[in-house]
Amino acid sequence: MVDGWEWDETLFSGTAAYYARGRLPYAPGLAQALSDVLRLDGQGRLLDVGCGPGTVALTLVGLFREVVGVDPDSGMIAEAGRQAVRAGVAGKTRWVRARAEELPAGLGTFTAVSFAQSFHWMDRDLVAATVRDMLRPGGVLLHISDLRTTPPAAADLPHPAPPRAAIDELVRKYLGPVRRAGRGTLPQGTPGDEATVFTRAGFTGPDRHVVPGGEPLTRDCDDLVAEVFSMSFSAPHLFGPHLPAFEADLRRVLQDASPSGRFSVRQPGTEVFVWHQGQAAVPRTAT
Repeated sequence: MVDGWEWDETLFSGTAAYYARGRLPYAPGLAQALSDVLRLDGQGRLLDVGCGPGTVALTLVGLFREVVGVDPDSGMIAEAGRQAVRAGVAGKTRWVRARAEELPAGLGTFTAVSFAQSFHWMDRDLVAATVRDMLRPGGVLLHISDLRTTPPAAADLPHPAPPRAAIDELVRKYLGPVRRAGRGTLPQGTPGDEATVFTRAGFTGPDRHVVPGGEPLTRDCDDLVAEVFSMSFSAPHLFGPHLPAFEADLRRVLQDASPSGRFSVRQPGTEVFVWHQGQAAVPRTAT
């Protein structure tokens, strides 16, 4: 967790409904790649920590007998449940509203534990050590994220790229220059160097796997508005009574950038680090 910032329940308040439309999906082939790498037989259990509206959990649900998603936001848990019903997998899924720091929460043991762009919000040392003890012998931790590379040029795509710089500037105009996060701010952003944390907790590895993206995708104005409102730093509640004005200005920015209302992006690749259970972690000294 970031020094000087404390988690609060408003961090992702109101964003869940925008995820499915606003966030780009993980690369096609993620489930197949993990099935091949981990040699899954459909009989294990997956714990997805910081599951949000079930994006990764539902992508991987076919690889396990049961998938359990944990998230502290009630809106995320409700949306995950709705998405599971729509996908016809409600009987294989369980959604638990809890902070990662409250684990193990009586949830039992798991074949795999996943963090998909969520680990940076947690007390990382505590959570890493806890989930290691929740893994069955031979279990793995999956750290999943978009591949952080420069996307190919969009010159050959049919529509303009989203005006990212203009959108960021508009958010700063309304919310100020320092990144917002719930009731607090993150002047230095979220922490990195997950490898040090996982190693300290007793994990070994990692094995790195990349699932390629690159496919051209078309996005419209509603998609990009949903993307903005799905982010913690531009969650709808942060704008207060200025939300309608911000959305109107955002739509004008988008319309100016593409009079057709259509934009082209490329599907990002997905990066997965597979960490193995390793030896028991060395207990931390209380301070």
